[in-house]
This record gives sequence, structure tokens and C-alpha cells, in this order.
Amino acid sequence: MSLEAYIDSRLSVGHGTFTKAEAMTALGQSSSTILAATERLIKKQKLVSPKRGFYIILRPEDRTTGAPEPARWIAPLMHHLGIDYRISLLRAAAFHGSSHQAAMVFQVIAPKQIPAIIIGRHNIRFVYQLAGVFAATNRDEWLASLKTDAGYAKVAGIELTLLDCARYFHKASGINGLAQIVRDLGSKAASGKLSDAAKHYENTAVRRLGYLLQHFGHDRQARALLPYAAKAKSLKPLDPSLKSLAALGTQLHETDSTWKLIINDIVETDS
Repeated sequence: MSLEAYIDSRLSVGHGTFTKAEAMTALGQSSSTILAATERLIKKQKLVSPKRGFYIILRPEDRTTGAPEPARWIAPLMHHLGIDYRISLLRAAAFHGSSHQAAMVFQVIAPKQIPAIIIGRHNIRFVYQLAGVFAATNRDEWLASLKTDAGYAKVAGIELTLLDCARYFHKASGINGLAQIVRDLGSKAASGKLSDAAKHYENTAVRRLGYLLQHFGHDRQARALLPYAAKAKSLKPLDPSLKSLAALGTQLHETDSTWKLIINDIVETDS
């Protein structure tokens, strides 16, 4: 069997990816033979390889975008790399119904630093989370499944999505992007899960989330985070990306004593 016949057989049973090792075993061919064959098929735009030894099979409809939607192949890729993961931030927010999040980037949280993957129109960015925090948060009961025609991918549940966006808000379209996500999704969060997961996040991020939940009237969810605000020792800016309180052109000195935050930015969302 040729490699081209092998990839056709993979597609016929719903598998859109394969590894070099799998092809070597299935075809009984050497590494160099498989590599030569894959290079030929890459030139023909029948394969693309985001990471060494891992191949995505391109169907005719995939060639205009450069690859299938990343949700279809992120799970086998991460399995190949031997790294656990979860889809989160803007892509997870869109999955859970934050309709304003037309994610131009596909964001994955992982406990190792992984370079970005850019294939055609797809931009896959990996956000590093400390291994201990990742292991504590990437629990089945806090995750959801993103179903595609190729299988399932791990995606942050609503509570982790909110906490991840609060922690890495600079990667979630800034404070206003975070505010939009909180406005859209806050009422759907389970208070108990939110409180339990929050213990693994930086206190400032939890207070930022709590403030926005309260700001948009998600009072039950906000109350679940109040114990974390009570532990805070000092005031922190709502938006630490602003260099000073005068960054907006006017002096903003408002503070929120409940969440122990300096409200140094005006939160704006789409209606």
C-alpha cells in the first residue's frame, strides 16, 4: 500500500491525522521512505505537518484555509506531543455562547511552553500555565467537550473559561474583552465550581472577575468569590496593563472596597 492509499483509508474511517510512527507500522516502511513520501504529498497540498512526525490530511475543502479547523486535530496533536491541554480563552468563550467572541486565534492552555502554530488562516497560540496549577485545574468535572466530526476535544468549562480569561485577560482582548465574556457567560457559571476552581488562581485575577460579575449583576457568582477578596492585603488596579491612573487622560481615583481594586479603566461592552 502506498502512503496516498493509506491516508485515503484513514479518511474513510474518520481519521484526519496520522503520525510517522503509525504510517511506518501500517505500511512496513522505513522512516526515510515515509519522510520522502510525506514530503511529496505536502508539496501536492495533500498533507500539512504542524509538528515533526505529525501530519494532518487535507481534504479539497481544507486547502483554501490551509488546514481543517484546529478543534478537529488538536487532541491527536497533543497526544502525539504527550502534553495535556485545554482549549480556553476566546475560543472557549465562543463555544459557551459569548457571541461577540469571533475568535481570530485558537488558544490552548498547556503546562509546557509550546511555540505558536500558524497554518494558512489558522493561528494556534499556546498559553503556558504552571504545571501544578494546570494539574489542579484541568479536572474532568471542570472541562467540557467540543465535538467535531473527527471526535472530541477538551475545552474549559464555563467556570475555567471565566477564570482563565480573568488571569490571562491581556490575551482575551483586554479588560473590555474580559468584561464582554463575563457579561455573556457569568450567569451560566456554577457558583460552587467557580469558588473551588478560584483557589488555584492569583488572588488579583479572582478579584477582577468578582468585580466584573458584580458589575453585570451576576450576584450569586460574585458572592462565591467574596472570600478571596477578604484575604487581599492591598489594592490592585483593575487593569494592570495601564501604566498609571492618568493613562486615560483623566485622573481616576475610584476604588472598590469590596474587591480591593483601583478602578483605573472604564469598562465597555457591546450591547
